[in-house]
Amino acid sequence: MFRTKTCGELRRANVGETVTLCGWVDSARDHSGVFFVNIRDRYGKTQTVFNVSEDAELFELVKTIHNEDVVQITGEVLTRPDGLVNPDMATGEIEIKATKLVVYNRSKPVPFLPSAPEIPSEEMRLKYRYLDLRRPEMQRVLTLRHRITKTLRDYFDENDFLEVETPVLGKSTPEGARDYLVPSRITQGAFYALPQSPQLYKQLLMIAGYDRYVQVARCFRDEDLRADRQPEFTQLDVKMSFVDMEDIIDMISKLVARLMKDVKGKEISLPIPRITYDEAMERFGHDAPDLRFGMELKDVTEIAKTVDFKVFRSVAETKGGRVRGINVKNAADKFSRKDIDNLTTWTAEQFGARGIVWFKVDAEGKLTGSSAKNFSAEALEAIGAKLEAEANDLLLFSCGDFNLTCRVLNGLRRRLAAQLKLYDPDEMNFCWVVKFPMFDWDEEENRWVAMHHPFTMPLVEDLPKLDGDADAIRSIRAQAYDLVLNGFEAGGGTIRIHDGDVQNKVFGLLGMTREQAKEQFGFLVDALQFGAPPHGGLALGLDRVVMLFAGIDNIRDCIAFPKTTKASDLMTGAPAEVAPKQLAELAIKTTVDEKKD
Repeated sequence: MFRTKTCGELRRANVGETVTLCGWVDSARDHSGVFFVNIRDRYGKTQTVFNVSEDAELFELVKTIHNEDVVQITGEVLTRPDGLVNPDMATGEIEIKATKLVVYNRSKPVPFLPSAPEIPSEEMRLKYRYLDLRRPEMQRVLTLRHRITKTLRDYFDENDFLEVETPVLGKSTPEGARDYLVPSRITQGAFYALPQSPQLYKQLLMIAGYDRYVQVARCFRDEDLRADRQPEFTQLDVKMSFVDMEDIIDMISKLVARLMKDVKGKEISLPIPRITYDEAMERFGHDAPDLRFGMELKDVTEIAKTVDFKVFRSVAETKGGRVRGINVKNAADKFSRKDIDNLTTWTAEQFGARGIVWFKVDAEGKLTGSSAKNFSAEALEAIGAKLEAEANDLLLFSCGDFNLTCRVLNGLRRRLAAQLKLYDPDEMNFCWVVKFPMFDWDEEENRWVAMHHPFTMPLVEDLPKLDGDADAIRSIRAQAYDLVLNGFEAGGGTIRIHDGDVQNKVFGLLGMTREQAKEQFGFLVDALQFGAPPHGGLALGLDRVVMLFAGIDNIRDCIAFPKTTKASDLMTGAPAEVAPKQLAELAIKTTVDEKKD
């Protein structure tokens, strides 16, 4: 064997053994006749010692090695001398008295050292990802990812789920984000689409009688990227037959408890708290609320209708206008006028807000600030009471339609909570958000669109509203549910439509004729006529779950080979041009080619 032990497992109990280690040179130090080499693999580091007085030829060889060389070292495990124990290394009580060294590969000087405390730029990390993956932090996260994935698979296997793979090459459908398209060489002019999720196939598996399906599925979406989004990502995809929403929430809640116990070593109490979509938007301004801290949104629209302050009153008296605020507790002395101006600029740039109205609460509990002179004492007292204002609180208000005030105050709430350290970053706070709206009105297209997807089942009590007027349709709630962790949507799911008549009504409300629905989803529409059971499921974003369990804020750091925000791979150079011969085989000529011509 190349090695008898890994670089992270030797302890005092191994003293006296002769062992062979393989790995990368983490550091090499010449101490006047004694050469110390720390050898590293993904399990840890071990210090080895070479002595010129015992083997001059071996000592000359070890002097030629450098960081990141790949080596094999054999020697005897010794206890470190008194005073030289390293408490920062798991192997810090021992060292290897080396008797043999084999150099398997000599490394060129590296652009950065994986063991260095300074983290290189992300561009450098992605270009040399194979070096970045040697960093202990990256190894920790990918090991955590493995443990989470194993726990998921074990849990569902114990609960009689079958893992079934679904196609990667499928048909483009109009729902969701843009598809990644793959041209067919055999049927020229036709395209496959990479799956945004396996949702149609898993419905077909339910119709086929596979009542408990699970898959760790690769998914693809051609959409604008950000820190928690990638063009190719992994879902834990679950589907069950003969269930309702409560069954699925119970199954996934128990999975969450299992993950917390197996991965984090913590017990959580069940049931996981839940709130409705409407409540989440009113209290937190977002459908994935962070419940680790307060700072809830408070509505003062009715009070605003009675004041002389035009900014408040004009909005409050407009149909759909809202005046809402948050109380940043005990923070007035932490924000200067310049700081608040910076917040105002930020909300304008990020959310299109016209401004922020603010008050500080003085030692007597009175609201002060540049806008206070425009309010009566009674109005200021009423506003302060509504926001439960106390001395040294900072009150921030947004005016506009409901969606604008949600965006602005949710953004402020999250930014200020992080800035003021209002929560424990190690806390894991879960909740379920339920009863989402079924439809939303698209002003540009002048039609209803599905809030989730066109296969979502309405709440049973709302089914009659499918035949109602616009107000009735707007009030329809879906059998949809999201699992939220620390203010992020960790996963979401729905009960699916299993009745062909209901499905046709939904297609109709979305502006699809039966012919169009047949063209786009003919295989599913047909399948619903051959004995479709009641069914539903959920998809967990595995990358995002790993990110949150690892306590990091960039999803690229929990994927081995991620893409940049421009969907490119700096290491391989993808996407890249292909040879004209390949395009000719596919009967493709690009507009880029035309410009070149």
